[in-house]
Amino acid sequence: MSTDISRRAILSAAVAAPMLPAHATAQAETVLRVAMTVSDIPYLGGQPDQGGEGWRFVGITMFDSLIHWDLTRSDRSSTLIPGLALSWEADPAERRRWVFRLRPGVKFHDGSPFNADVVVWNMAKLTDERAPQYDPRQIAQTFGRMTAVVSTEKIDDLTVAITTRTVDALVPYYFSRIMMSSPAQWDRVGGSWDAYDRNPSGTGPYKFDRSARRERLELVRNPDYWDPTRIPKHDRLVLLPIPDPNTRVAALLSGQCDFIEAPPPDAIARLRSAGMQIVTNIYPHTWPWLLSRLEGAPTTDLRVRRALNLAIDRAGIVTMLQGLGQASVGQVPEDHPWFGNPSWRIRYDPAEARRLLAEAGYGPRNPLRLRVTVSPSGSGQMQAMLINEAMQQMLREVGVEVTFEVIDWNVMGQRRSQGAHGPGQAGVHGLASSTSSLDPDLAFVTVLASDKIPPRGINWPNVRNPEFDRLADAIRAEFDPAKQDALIAELNARMVEDATWLFVVHDLNPRAMSPRVRGFVQAQNWAQDLTPVRME
Repeated sequence: MSTDISRRAILSAAVAAPMLPAHATAQAETVLRVAMTVSDIPYLGGQPDQGGEGWRFVGITMFDSLIHWDLTRSDRSSTLIPGLALSWEADPAERRRWVFRLRPGVKFHDGSPFNADVVVWNMAKLTDERAPQYDPRQIAQTFGRMTAVVSTEKIDDLTVAITTRTVDALVPYYFSRIMMSSPAQWDRVGGSWDAYDRNPSGTGPYKFDRSARRERLELVRNPDYWDPTRIPKHDRLVLLPIPDPNTRVAALLSGQCDFIEAPPPDAIARLRSAGMQIVTNIYPHTWPWLLSRLEGAPTTDLRVRRALNLAIDRAGIVTMLQGLGQASVGQVPEDHPWFGNPSWRIRYDPAEARRLLAEAGYGPRNPLRLRVTVSPSGSGQMQAMLINEAMQQMLREVGVEVTFEVIDWNVMGQRRSQGAHGPGQAGVHGLASSTSSLDPDLAFVTVLASDKIPPRGINWPNVRNPEFDRLADAIRAEFDPAKQDALIAELNARMVEDATWLFVVHDLNPRAMSPRVRGFVQAQNWAQDLTPVRME
């Protein structure tokens, strides 16, 4: 199926290429064509699916959030900056209540104004089952964060107050990925999210033009965007879902696209020799196997989890990736302020792995058998099957037999939001799902705290660790950045000691692009800003 999708995407690009001048007026249109790793166009309702790529290519292109990430620098970690909200703060008298002061003069692509009523309407689509605009598809993409919200109150046309169940210093991170849809457009298309998906309206730097599911999405420059520094430097953005990495390479080399995500390591030399640009950067992202903690799963045993981690030759995997990755021995790299000082360290030690497995009751006559759900491609999955199959062999060498259930990345996201106890996941011991280390919530709290077990978060394994819960609560209650960092570092150290996940690699986020592409800045973020790109 993936190959068929890829071929149709390439054919669609080839057929469309000679048609592009038909959109030109006084001069030829400048077009940036990007090949994504996903198998379909992300959902266009406002909260896109397809993971980080949905956020990157639909979320911040067509839509805006109250809070943005600064994506203008490649030499430092991204920070939060004003978006549709000019400022935000926790009420000193009631720290569960956050006041957002909104940006004046912003309009949706359909011409309707952005204001406090719009924020209240959008929060209802994610929190109020009685609201006609309530949309479970968009809720599924909020990582359970909106379950923390108790109420949204309009103070005046440009001020709203959002109240959470508990004091939570991480609230600003939540609203960096909550996108605003147009109520006026939703009404105009008949009050249907399916219809809105076919004719969406946001406030972003690109406007929707046309789409064909599984083939292409075309966006055009929004000359009236509220931030003049982010008005695109090209006229049209064409997004192509091409999940097969070799097909993406072929599309770039043949001139049928200009920019590809995640080129395979063995194609880098060929791409460079053809004059293509290869761009990498440190990336707040880790690629692990999440390990089930459901009763009866062998991975509830600490000895088993540590043995699995000791069986993986991460340096060998990095070599296999030709340096397009970094060994992961925790949720963040060892030189990160959040790494901490764990008393037990992840390393490559197959002899110790065998000893621990034997102590746990596994050996040649009783091998440990695991079933792991994986996806062949998708947002942040790197070279998924290449890594998974290498790990399968490494684990076999210490007496662990692993079988894979291979599913589409978007289905993977659904599985993660349902938890290990969810439908269709009986007998699954692991989920190979990339995860963000960009912010403390997505990196730690919402994936570890017991109150974030699905559907209230994305603690897929069903981890219930009192020490994790204590630290998660302390992080959410701490507004001093230095003290919060110290708590996060302690939580990462406990996570390493617990071998909570099977850690593998951190992503260096490679991209390849035509020499015609100029002005791209690869930020240290899952999101990337395409608006500065010029086509020469």
